[in-house]
Amino acid sequence: MHPVVGPPAPTAARAREVAELLRSRLDDPTRASAELPRRLAAAHDASPYLFEPQAVVRAASAAEVGALMAGAREAGVPLTLRGGGTSLAGQAGGAGVLVDVRTDWRHAEVLDDGRRIRLQPGLTIRQANARLARYRRRLGPDPASEAACTVGGMVANNSSGMTCGTTDNAYRTMESLRFVLPSGTVVDSAVRDADDRLRADEPELHAGLLRLRDRVRSAPGSRATIERLFAMKNTMGYGLNSLLDHSNPVEMLAHLMIGSEGTLGFVAEAVFRTVEIHEHAATGLLILPGLTDATDALPALLAAGARTAELLDAAALRVSQRDPGASPTLRGLTVAGHAALLVEFAEDSAERLAATLADARGVLDRLPAVTGTELTRDPRERARLWHLRKGLYTAVAGARPPGTTALLEDVAVPLPRLTGTCDGLIGLFDRHGYSDAVIFGHARDGNLHFMLTQSFDTPAEIDRYARFTDDMVDLVLAEGGTLKAEHGTGRAMAPFVRRQYGDELYDVMRELKRLCDPSGLLNPGVLLNDDPTVHLRQLKAVPTVDPELDACVECGYCEPVCPTADVTTTPRQRIVLQRQIALATAAGDEERRRELTTDYEYAAVDSCAADSLCVTACPVGIDTGAAMKRLRAERHGPLAQRTARAAARHWKGAVAGVRMGLSAAHAVPTPVTRAATGVIRGLGAGELVPLWSDDMPRAGAPRPAPRSAPDAQAVFFAACVGSLFAPEDGPAGGSAAAFLRLCDLAGVPLVVPATAGLCCGTPWQSKGYPAGHREMAERTLAALWTASDEGRLPIVCDASSCTHGLAQLTAALAEEDQARYRDLRFVDSVTFTAEHLLPALPEPRRLGSLALHPTCSTVHLGGIDDLRAVARAVADTVTVPDSWGCCAFAGDRGLLHPEVTAGATAAQAAEINQRGYDAYASCNRTCEMGMSRATGQPYRHLLQVLVEAVEPLA
Repeated sequence: MHPVVGPPAPTAARAREVAELLRSRLDDPTRASAELPRRLAAAHDASPYLFEPQAVVRAASAAEVGALMAGAREAGVPLTLRGGGTSLAGQAGGAGVLVDVRTDWRHAEVLDDGRRIRLQPGLTIRQANARLARYRRRLGPDPASEAACTVGGMVANNSSGMTCGTTDNAYRTMESLRFVLPSGTVVDSAVRDADDRLRADEPELHAGLLRLRDRVRSAPGSRATIERLFAMKNTMGYGLNSLLDHSNPVEMLAHLMIGSEGTLGFVAEAVFRTVEIHEHAATGLLILPGLTDATDALPALLAAGARTAELLDAAALRVSQRDPGASPTLRGLTVAGHAALLVEFAEDSAERLAATLADARGVLDRLPAVTGTELTRDPRERARLWHLRKGLYTAVAGARPPGTTALLEDVAVPLPRLTGTCDGLIGLFDRHGYSDAVIFGHARDGNLHFMLTQSFDTPAEIDRYARFTDDMVDLVLAEGGTLKAEHGTGRAMAPFVRRQYGDELYDVMRELKRLCDPSGLLNPGVLLNDDPTVHLRQLKAVPTVDPELDACVECGYCEPVCPTADVTTTPRQRIVLQRQIALATAAGDEERRRELTTDYEYAAVDSCAADSLCVTACPVGIDTGAAMKRLRAERHGPLAQRTARAAARHWKGAVAGVRMGLSAAHAVPTPVTRAATGVIRGLGAGELVPLWSDDMPRAGAPRPAPRSAPDAQAVFFAACVGSLFAPEDGPAGGSAAAFLRLCDLAGVPLVVPATAGLCCGTPWQSKGYPAGHREMAERTLAALWTASDEGRLPIVCDASSCTHGLAQLTAALAEEDQARYRDLRFVDSVTFTAEHLLPALPEPRRLGSLALHPTCSTVHLGGIDDLRAVARAVADTVTVPDSWGCCAFAGDRGLLHPEVTAGATAAQAAEINQRGYDAYASCNRTCEMGMSRATGQPYRHLLQVLVEAVEPLA
């Protein structure tokens, strides 16, 4: 068996025709696109399926979504709603119109001191929880993809997670929804007369829901099936438990929207009841002789108060042993048929936790654990244990052969059938040749996840997958389970919904779809599908493109942290577009290849901030920013590389020239300077010369003069960016002068070497000039090696991105030269201040409030806590916006491509400007420029704010 040929790719003319029709339905027509790169970039999600949409549209209101539904129906094309694209079962893509309901849908309103929250669908779960954290509350669902999956996806799939079970999932914690039906009718279940309005606006739907309710309730077999399946985690098919749990049609319909995977309507807003955060926890990895011992232990552990119990089979344990964070005990274990439970007890106070653990000790002591039953409360140890569990996906997906897909499947069975199901799955892995498969999951819920590495390149491989799937379906249904517990039905399990529910309830589901969506407009083929091979169609090809990128599983975890996500492309899109270029090249489609590669230059390479925050979110450790830097390097010819190296050799003169140029430019009327730079950029220097703007800073003060001290505690390397750009306001000298003054006040002597002509190397690294980067690395490291007494003293820098650049500088050297400088230690000035200066400084005169912008480099350096500590030392209230992200100024990116920084900072600027602050601070000069431009407020280096607060009054 192999997949039937899927729908043909739309022609360019047809795509333009559809997009043009949809533009007439939007307030801003530019939000609809038929461009091939935009359509392909948006098409990829975390599932193994791929459809090429005819148009991609960004909707900005419920009214627009309704108008787009009408437009798609007129065009005769289906419509798919798209959030974070983290879905694994194929429910987030389609061959018609793909509507982005993430970008313009990120509003949140906290209600009742955090007990409830009103959310739009575009926020991620993590972003929503950030709004609730100050109230010690969170959303009930806690999916592993919380960093990237959106509220809309959580609703569409009835998400749950490790701890929420069936009591705190999206269905159970939803209070009200506002949603758009395919007819365009907007329903708000929170209004008092919502049911009367539904009856008036949609009489057939209202009456049909009553009929379906009575039909199900009057059939004992149907009722029993629903009650049995929804006693477990269950996201197969529609949530027919709504017909038993609610009598009012509008409430039935609102709850049916949850888990409907975008096939019944669009949820524009939801109000959820939240749950309390239990801040005190104890965690332990209990390794047991076998699966039976693990599953037998569950009832007693849960009764003793364990809030989480994660299962790892023997294969998962063997993978965990390879983790650098694995304990010596785990690494030394000879794993045979062992299994483990990662157990966590959590309470809202230390006293309650101690009491719970004391009560549970008897249960723990009776377990046949082979490595003990000790639990740890230490946050670092607990994080290490959780990393073992969460790192399973990383380890298996990252180690898979190039060109294959990592499939994460999801089933649930009654708890007494858990052992038999695990044994059965292991037997299927052996029978079908999945030697690297692992089982893990939420054991307390009978919810198993298993990972497979699968190729879809040949009919034989697809046949293998089809046979395994059929056998897995037989196994799970025979154990009384559900084929999807929390990942949604999608296309992967749509052919098996009838088998799980039977003909009668399947017919109820089809009637429900007909009542809500009579024309079959929304996400057709998802969730319900009579084609027995639909799960084998449109399987995604994964060509190899770059050894550093080939591990990408297209999960989308990188997208929320990417500053260009709302402007050009995301890291996932940069990778999938490379794959699409490779496929077009292999197919000999020169026109398609040319269109994609031409667009890629700006949309992927030039616009990338290269801040590498993506690597902090990627489960397989891909640094897409570094890949874009390599592509920049590849397009620079020998002459450009020589010129860049010459600039590195003569950096002192280059800096002086820029400073003189800034001074001269400020002496000329702005329109003249803007026109001149515009002409130069138009001649092809767009990546070298910025367009002049009114807020361009003047030249900064020269770098500090050298100084020495026999008892020096550190070396100070002043960043050259401070001499290029003067601070927003305050004394001349900026952050460098502020740091030196703080050290004087604290009595901390420093060495300041001669730094003229030296640099952290970031300009060459980010622009793709490896020869210039190496040249600067050799000169700068040699000087700092001497100044630091061959690494004895730490080297402090006053710009976070430059500190990060210095820390990476040895990588630019030849391999044989890197060892020499391994002992050099680079410390950001904020961290040095927090650790060494604050205790010795005079008591600061406190500000009432301070708006703080951490930089992406601060994240990479692990300095967020230090930044907050220094800020709290000077201000009573320190605010980092909930919508914080990289500003994308990225050295000169914000000057060369101001639209990128404008997009990256829009949300946080709007949040900051909701009120005024006594001061605005960051820790990197160009980031300060970006935030000043975005907010209209004077952002300065935090150390400038601190020095003003501790400087003795005259």
